[in-house]
Amino acid sequence: MEIIAGVDEAGRGPLAGPVTAAAVILDEQNPIAGLADSKKLTAKRREILFDEINNKALSVGIGIVDVNEIDKDNILQATYKAMFKALGSLRPKPNKALIDGFALPNQIIANEGIIKGDDKIDCIRAASIIAKVTRDRIMEKYDIIFPEYGFAKHKGYGTKDHLAHLYKFKATPIHRRSFRPVKENLPTITWLQTNRKIGQWGERLAALEYFRNGYKIHALNHHCAPYGEIDIIVEKDDEIVFVEVKTAAGKTLGEIEDQVDELKLQRLSDAIDKYLMDNEIEKDIRLDVYAVRLGKNGPILKHFKGIELE
Repeated sequence: MEIIAGVDEAGRGPLAGPVTAAAVILDEQNPIAGLADSKKLTAKRREILFDEINNKALSVGIGIVDVNEIDKDNILQATYKAMFKALGSLRPKPNKALIDGFALPNQIIANEGIIKGDDKIDCIRAASIIAKVTRDRIMEKYDIIFPEYGFAKHKGYGTKDHLAHLYKFKATPIHRRSFRPVKENLPTITWLQTNRKIGQWGERLAALEYFRNGYKIHALNHHCAPYGEIDIIVEKDDEIVFVEVKTAAGKTLGEIEDQVDELKLQRLSDAIDKYLMDNEIEKDIRLDVYAVRLGKNGPILKHFKGIELE
């Protein structure tokens, strides 16, 4: 039997966030009712179908291309790359792929473009749902790091609210700098200093590093009275990581003793103990410190991992 995969993408048009693609091989012996173009489904229905597709399909592949590659190669090439990644992760390998819209520029896997395929063909419909839900979940996680932009609501698309926040707060590291509204609203070090956002910028850069390395972001700037704030709280492999971030513009990065003195370390230890007690947490814990240097050639981050608590 010929094995056919449906392929679709999500996120070509937004001003922020990655472009994602999905490739799906459905099982004809295990049909899924209610498949449709993801844009025509409610968020709740998409979530239900997302789980059903993952449970019933013969194979599901996902490709994600982030903003750095989008800005480097352009959104069209980044979309192709996401689709190739999604197809490449399928097992078994399909004999043919049906692409929503236009065919891919090479035939590593024989493929055909189907205009409005997500309205016509079930495997493309399934791919559109997987791509959309995957990307939406990423943007909802970014919303924890950049709460004032509303990413959980508009998912990075250029809505009126998003543009207003972009003009007010300037672009984040997850905005696409090659897109005109973003290019016109990039933050400078002077702007960050004037608006007293140097420290906040460093914390968010550090949080992004954890996110890109597979950590779940629990909170930023968590207040533990009377001991002060914990800059970042993340988790991976059942280990809770508490993070102190020190940020400066143009200054040389020092070693750990230049970032956290004994008094600060004691206050952090007390704040962590309070957080653990308040939330009844008994997992392994770790304290990290990030030193962030902002400069004209981009940020430099120095990670001190596993600092001994008092």
